Amino acid sequence: MKKHDTGFPYRHVAGYLLSLILTLLALVVALKTDFSGTTKMYIAGALAFFQAGLQLTMFMHVSEGAEGKINIINMAYSIFLAAVIVIGSIWVLTSGHAVG
Repeated sequence: MKKHDTGFPYRHVAGYLLSLILTLLALVVALKTDFSGTTKMYIAGALAFFQAGLQLTMFMHVSEGAEGKINIINMAYSIFLAAVIVIGSIWVLTSGHAVG
């Protein structure tokens, strides 16, 4: 995005407005549609995922600077590890292999 000389935080305002739109969209889907509860949860989860990405790029400036690629790689690795831990824990706890 092009930087302006006035110093006004256009990028932050745009990020804030997009975050509000995504939140209101999730609220409308949850309260005003006839979707099943599962479908509403999937839609809300997807919107939350997009909003988290938006906030990381607009407010936290994750992809900017010399360390931008390193930050993205570190976050992807952290998400992978969290998924392995959660899925592995669920698998172990529900697989029915009792000790003893």
